Amino acid sequence: MKAVFDKNANSLTVSIEGSIDTVTAPELDSQLQANWAGITELIMDLAAVDYISSAGLRVILMASRQMEECDGSMTVRNVNDDIKEIFEMTGFDSLLNLE
Repeated sequence: MKAVFDKNANSLTVSIEGSIDTVTAPELDSQLQANWAGITELIMDLAAVDYISSAGLRVILMASRQMEECDGSMTVRNVNDDIKEIFEMTGFDSLLNLE
């Protein structure tokens, strides 16, 4: 997994490439935590994500909750059909703002 963080004022865009699984999810979570300060808008671009495990889903859910706690917003963009199917099967499609 590769994650590119683009911080602009109070907005953070995270472009992720590869798999978000039990090996890479803790790294993603750690990188998100390191970039939280002052963020009220989080955009996660999953265009290049080819797989997500329950560990990856947990990181995305926790990020969403953290944004809610600080009265911020989170958007998940460019979800491919395979990842979208996982979101639908787990109910995440109703918990997240998907574009």
